[in-house]
Amino acid sequence: MVSANSYLAWARPSTWALEREPSSFAPSRGWWSNKDMDPVPSRKRTWTTLNYLAYWVSDAWNAAVWQLASSMLAIGLSWRQALPAIAVGHVIIAAVMVLNGTIGARLHISFPVLNRSSFGFWFSYFSVVSRMVLSMFWLGIQAYTGSQCVYQMLKAIWPSIARLPNHLPPEAHITTSGIMCYFLYWLILIPLMFVSPQKIRWFFLFKALVVPPAWIAILIWSVVKVPISQGLLQQHSHLSGSALSYAWLSALNSALGIYATVAVNIPDFTRYAKNERAQYIQLLVIPITFTLVGFIGIAVTSAGEVLYGAVLWNPLSLIDHWDNRATAFFAAFTFALAQLGTNISANTLSAANDMTALFPKYINIRRGQIITAIIGPWAFVPWEIVTTAQGFLSFMNGYTVFLGPFAGMMVADYWIVHRGRVDVPSMYQPHGRYRYTYGFNWRAVLTMLLTVPPNMPGLIASVNPAVHVGRAIKVFRFAWLFGFFVSVTIYSFLSLVFPAKETFVDQLIIDKSHEGSDADDSSRTEKRSIEDEVRSVS
Repeated sequence: MVSANSYLAWARPSTWALEREPSSFAPSRGWWSNKDMDPVPSRKRTWTTLNYLAYWVSDAWNAAVWQLASSMLAIGLSWRQALPAIAVGHVIIAAVMVLNGTIGARLHISFPVLNRSSFGFWFSYFSVVSRMVLSMFWLGIQAYTGSQCVYQMLKAIWPSIARLPNHLPPEAHITTSGIMCYFLYWLILIPLMFVSPQKIRWFFLFKALVVPPAWIAILIWSVVKVPISQGLLQQHSHLSGSALSYAWLSALNSALGIYATVAVNIPDFTRYAKNERAQYIQLLVIPITFTLVGFIGIAVTSAGEVLYGAVLWNPLSLIDHWDNRATAFFAAFTFALAQLGTNISANTLSAANDMTALFPKYINIRRGQIITAIIGPWAFVPWEIVTTAQGFLSFMNGYTVFLGPFAGMMVADYWIVHRGRVDVPSMYQPHGRYRYTYGFNWRAVLTMLLTVPPNMPGLIASVNPAVHVGRAIKVFRFAWLFGFFVSVTIYSFLSLVFPAKETFVDQLIIDKSHEGSDADDSSRTEKRSIEDEVRSVS
């Protein structure tokens, strides 16, 4: 029999503490890092160009990208206006992805650690928590779409599920069968949380081989059913003037927003690259694949409008109209597979890396994924967000308010301010050269204060349309673009005119063996920082 003491032992935090690893750079006293936070050793840098190609082909083929394109038709844009918005948006995001991805591939560190060099050791936790919450939100959105896939698969096998009595009120925005399928999808997702980042690349490769052919087959079906001359080419926008311009900017911002989270935390993946050249493929594969999937979504949605008399911007709603049960099952299966891959790559792994920085004593990547998969899908009630096309686009625009400045400051700090010469070991030192002022880089704080507030009225109005904010909402229509370029400008100006001299080094310091005298300098800097704080208090 198990004694009561054994049960009590499980309740003690010390029981859940990770086995202590001799961290590469973190101080020996305290818990500032763990094995998953430390720079990736060479034996674990296994991702090649093929893996990054498969990763992005896998990620592009997900329902959210399809919905992004087709929802643009639902708000009044034509395909001629929607497709360029998708293409331009992903050209921009691909450039940012490679700029930040190269940092991860060179330094072999994750986003939460890297961000300390620009935000300051303690202020970096603001960006880490913000990004973690956004990942959980997005996980819930993708999980809800995955649950719709499960519903269509079950309906194809047992059509009677469509007649399952609903015991939930209309204001719940979900039905009894919907919540059941959501739970089933969640049960499928949980076991995948136990697969390591090094091994999960094979899942992406499998998804990349299965999903694209299936969706191209759906495109062919739509063209056969409704020739392009009768469907796509007949679709025109009913917008004009400034309404059209701002609708297009909003669509562009949504295209940027769909992977704005990954543009920030792409070092979480590129740190596993065999070399920095392996991830350059992102410059090509992101614009091409995302635009292709966007075109498929637009073309099939246009055909669905002719066939069924409604703009079915959600592909699962389109599948719901199909009579062939085998086809419906396989199509829904490919969408479910697509959602699983995206939930792992863009959401749970990202949030898990953030959690390792917040609680390095207790949380590694695997535990972080499990916690994310438990909290994200249930705490954020995603069915309340994506009930309409406008609501979906508002959500996509909303979280870019913070991600644009985050990405902008990362690019500016590494490429413009420090020009690639940073001190990796000091990023693990709470009192090292990246402490700035009590752990806060005031340049980053001021940049956030100047870039985020202009978008807040628009964000509030998008959440609650009853709030009228006048012309202030127009800036929100291109929130990511505004946040990114303004933050690059302001942060670079402040950092070059008022430089934090202690953060500048003559060459890249990637490990202690290359630090030379800088290791002693870092120790002295840490000691002086503590002494200065003591004097200021006394």
